[in-house]
Amino acid sequence: MSLALIAALPFIGALLPGLMIRAGKNACAFVTGSVTALALLLLGLNAPAVLRGEVVQTRIDWLPSLGLNANFFLDGLGLLFAGLILGIGLLIIIYARFYLSKSDPMGQFYSYLLLFQGAMVGIVLSDNILLLLVFWELTSLSSFLLIGYWKHNPEGRQGARMALTVTGGGGLAMIAGMLILGNIVGSYDLTVILQNKELIQASDWYLPALILILLGAFTKSAQFPFHFWLPHAMAAPTPVSAYLHSATMVKAGLFLMARLWPVLAGTPEWFYIVATTGLITMVMAAKIALFKDDLKALLAFSTVSHLGLITMLLGFGTAEAATVAIFHIINHATFKAALFMSVGIIDHETHTRDLKRLGGLRTLMPITFAFATVAALSMAGIPPLNGFLSKELMLEEAYHTTWAGSAWLMPVLATIGAMFSVAYSFRFIAHAFLGPVRDDYPSKPHDPGFGLWAAPAFLALLVVIIGFMPMTSAAWLVNTAASATTGEPVQAYIKHWHGLGSPALWMSVAAVAAGLILLGAHKRLMALWNATPRPEAKAMFDGLIEPFAHLSRRLTDRLHDGALTRYIAIGILTIAATAYYGFSTGTHTPGTRALLDVHPVPALGWFALALATIAIVIFHRNRLLTLVLVGIIGLMISVGFAYFSAPDLALTQISVEVVTVILMLLALNFLPKQTPAESTDSRRALDMGVAGIAGLAIAGLSYALMTRDPAFAPIADYHIANSKPGGGGTNIVNVILVDFRGYDTFGEIIVLGIAAMVIYALTEALLRSGPANDRLVAWTPDLKRAGDRHPMMLVVATRLILPIALMVGVFIFLRGHNLPGGGFIAGLVVSIALVMQYMASGFAWAQIRQKVDYHALIACGVLIAAATGIGSWFGGLPFMTTGFDYFHIPPLEEFELATAAIFDLGVFLTVLGAVMLSLASLSRIALRAGETINVEPFDIDPSEGRSLDDLDPQEAR
Repeated sequence: MSLALIAALPFIGALLPGLMIRAGKNACAFVTGSVTALALLLLGLNAPAVLRGEVVQTRIDWLPSLGLNANFFLDGLGLLFAGLILGIGLLIIIYARFYLSKSDPMGQFYSYLLLFQGAMVGIVLSDNILLLLVFWELTSLSSFLLIGYWKHNPEGRQGARMALTVTGGGGLAMIAGMLILGNIVGSYDLTVILQNKELIQASDWYLPALILILLGAFTKSAQFPFHFWLPHAMAAPTPVSAYLHSATMVKAGLFLMARLWPVLAGTPEWFYIVATTGLITMVMAAKIALFKDDLKALLAFSTVSHLGLITMLLGFGTAEAATVAIFHIINHATFKAALFMSVGIIDHETHTRDLKRLGGLRTLMPITFAFATVAALSMAGIPPLNGFLSKELMLEEAYHTTWAGSAWLMPVLATIGAMFSVAYSFRFIAHAFLGPVRDDYPSKPHDPGFGLWAAPAFLALLVVIIGFMPMTSAAWLVNTAASATTGEPVQAYIKHWHGLGSPALWMSVAAVAAGLILLGAHKRLMALWNATPRPEAKAMFDGLIEPFAHLSRRLTDRLHDGALTRYIAIGILTIAATAYYGFSTGTHTPGTRALLDVHPVPALGWFALALATIAIVIFHRNRLLTLVLVGIIGLMISVGFAYFSAPDLALTQISVEVVTVILMLLALNFLPKQTPAESTDSRRALDMGVAGIAGLAIAGLSYALMTRDPAFAPIADYHIANSKPGGGGTNIVNVILVDFRGYDTFGEIIVLGIAAMVIYALTEALLRSGPANDRLVAWTPDLKRAGDRHPMMLVVATRLILPIALMVGVFIFLRGHNLPGGGFIAGLVVSIALVMQYMASGFAWAQIRQKVDYHALIACGVLIAAATGIGSWFGGLPFMTTGFDYFHIPPLEEFELATAAIFDLGVFLTVLGAVMLSLASLSRIALRAGETINVEPFDIDPSEGRSLDDLDPQEAR
């Protein structure tokens, strides 16, 4: 379970920053960092086993019938990426504490960060591709929140939308590719898929799956032609850029290619698609980076270039190249995160990132200059830093790679990419830190406090340590991750000197020399660059998106005009037309089951039901008459349930009808007697036609089903057979509700409680001062009220009925597991008993005598039901599984106790609280509308009552 906990911790922790920010920023950052540190600690506890070559697994069955299981596994590749995500994430949390201003909502930022962190950890630990897809889409959504964190910044909002559109679109393509891959193998578990290389590559679906999966990887890792979104995402705060765009989000595509490398690589299709895309991206983005004046834009395109470099290496398809790719992933994460944070410090202190306004910072910000220069030199591939080591190995692999029959094309282009990398890296150092001190900085620069520079300095230290001691500090991790990537043991030997005969040495020398020449000619080259027309990716993207957005708006305006009847009509006619097409083109045979004889009494009941239904359509404008007819329909349905031997449903239906009619009468009290005529004759005729088609279709379907034997054994047989032995009850309906489908019932009572809360909230809104409250105060009833406000006979009868009704409610509750009854019906019965008290003696008289808050009643009901369901976990059983046993206590007979009774108690309390809260809300509206309140229970004259304003707060509650 430790792997599942590692993936879950950031999601759980995301709930804490919003709460802890009330205790201060330090407390908020400390709690956030503690969550990440704990996940990193758990990862470290599993690291020794992984380094020994073992694979740590956690398997949790979720939806095994669909192949969706919460399976996690940790191998060398997962260890590397999870370590980068959590380790650099911890540094970013510390850095962000000192970077964000007082006006930035830090709690919100950390919550977004942990959500993203959890999604990324989930990706690299998932052993099920369906689960991986869930986490993959979560990274797109959470990165959208992070990139658009500065909501006041239009560029940030646009960058977030662009990133979501591109990566989300690629994610949709990847979903299709992953499903194809799982279908080829017959399993959605990665550990199974990775063992079926021959089966996958021999399949006719290999190429479609490859292209679709690579679309997801390329969009996420900003590969050509999807590279343009990443630079525009730099409008996000620098901690976001340092985290998402150097160590995590953009590495997700690389991780996916590395994870699936054993089964997808090694084919010509893989080589030409992946290696070519990576090569183009590396050279193109490196060239663009050289001509960017914004430091973050320069680093953004350099990131794209290095991602292309890693993609190219993975595309070569050899174990040696994949090993170099893994090594460069480590190196790039260290120096690029340090560089992004360095730029954040420069921006934080000087209030600008424009290289034209910088220079001379070496003497003003010596600490920042030191670690930024180390990181930039590593990015340039200057010895003896870690970037040099992986760059040399990359050039070596490129030298030995033939592309389209050419032995020189790949090494030449790789050298050109390295040349541009040298040029923009040295430009970063020279134009930001070297040169004379200026007197026109937007803000006077100086080194920040330790809290802001500690994280990038630590990363720069790693750059130096890995550079000087690669075998000691990094080779063990490279070997483990590369072995997991290639599927075969890898022993990397990393060194600085490969001899004068090494082609990589002379390619590297040529790249450094040419890069310095480019830097020297930068001013002239910049003028040429600005004068040269070139396609702008953002403009092309906007030009592509705008027509679709315009078409979408037009369709939305035309179809979604707010006419609910139109939506329903279109839906009904579409369903009916589809059903008719299937019926007319299929093979139809008459049913084999004979119809039952129709007796006069059921026929009369059906006639009354149909007559009441037709009468509602005819007299629907008369609200009171419509409610009476609805009551008749409900009563006839109850009789029908009883006729078909469904006493539970009959009891429920009758109880619901009583409560519903009373509440509706209270609500109709404040509405006109007649609804306005809103439909023309032609519109009513059209509605009648649509309704007739729907009715005939449902009738035909019902007839077809009832005259045929079921194709499969009905589920009722299972419930009948297992109700007693599995649920401990002979009332099958109740056992289904509290055990077999207890989760459905749990959701239903939550919805019921929410509905009552909504009614209460709307009541609160109506009773506040405003136009609605003014109309309520000025309201007068349409009909004259009877003078006998609280009839004495009704008051006396309800006093006598109340204890009897309560006892009946308890009786129905206790018998529900074995005989008709249960918590839902009992709650309605007790509600009716209390409603009668309100009707007989008035709202206020009854309200001030109840001692239980209805909100608390609903909450207790839901919590009791939830606790009962959770309790089954302690017995190793699924959620909401009933436990029962039989007891004998002399002189009583043997009796049964079941946990379902506790769950039913939660249902009872929720139903009771929801009904009474709804009644109380409507009664408060009546008081606001001018209803007087009796002082004594038998007051008859309304003039003797009090108004709402005469009550104290406890009485008016």
